[in-house]
Amino acid sequence: MNANIMPPALKEGDLVVIISPSSALADGELLDGAKRTLEGWGLRVRIAPHALDHVGHFAGKDEDRLADLQAAVLDPEVKCILCSRGGYGVLRLLEASNLTSLQTQPKWMLGFSDITALHAAFAQVGCCSLHAPMAKALAHSHSNKRVLHNMHDILFGLKTMSYKVEAHEMNREGVGEGRLFGGNLSLIYALQGTPYQFPLDGSILFIEDLSEKLYHIDRMMHNLRLSGALSRISGLIVGQFTDIVPNAEFGQTLEEIVMSMVGDYGYPVCFNFPVGHVGNNVPLIEGSKVRLSVTAKGATLTQK
Repeated sequence: MNANIMPPALKEGDLVVIISPSSALADGELLDGAKRTLEGWGLRVRIAPHALDHVGHFAGKDEDRLADLQAAVLDPEVKCILCSRGGYGVLRLLEASNLTSLQTQPKWMLGFSDITALHAAFAQVGCCSLHAPMAKALAHSHSNKRVLHNMHDILFGLKTMSYKVEAHEMNREGVGEGRLFGGNLSLIYALQGTPYQFPLDGSILFIEDLSEKLYHIDRMMHNLRLSGALSRISGLIVGQFTDIVPNAEFGQTLEEIVMSMVGDYGYPVCFNFPVGHVGNNVPLIEGSKVRLSVTAKGATLTQK
């Protein structure tokens, strides 16, 4: 099912629940800081029972992290779910999750990185979600003012998405329209061939990643090509691939890897988009209808 249900805009007094569906938080004070920022937006905030748990790598047992997620999804009072951080762990919850209530009670879900897997699961039941900063950025709101201002205005229905990016020498010009999906390339790759993969036909796909080797990126892009995903999209946005492990012997740069995978297709390609593991991680509505325009002067992504 293509995502097409936009959750209602938030309003003062709405309830946000903070959950930790992935890795354990190293600093619990980040939740308090995020809570203060959200309360400053006029929202009520509840911290899920297991949000501060720590079992091995994870923020609690799988069944406890799942229980927090399900409770937030099913509670009609909850209007927004904030994931505290990424790391690794959401994938372990998907098979036992049930998100079908979002089809009649859609609500915002916020996060990025490992939370890409949850965005994909929301997309499969037809609910838009927000690829956006998490507890750390909200707690350090003084250093993320512009991004958080955009995030606030999108959630409260005060603005639509509209971003301009400077030209990049490897961009491919053109115009594409479709629903916007994507996130962390490693998670997109991990979900291919499963019931939770993004519905990419006719979509605008965006990708980003952290601390990956070039040959890992090449492998994942080959997966998207061999599975036919890259032939079915209407545009590609390449975000920030932060801290790529240097490997001159591989013989291709990130940009060259990507273009070698999409060279047969005519849709627009935009590089250096501000999304990923960086301070300027702009909020993107997964499942929203967008228009990607790439020209010699730069690129624009606008919500339709």
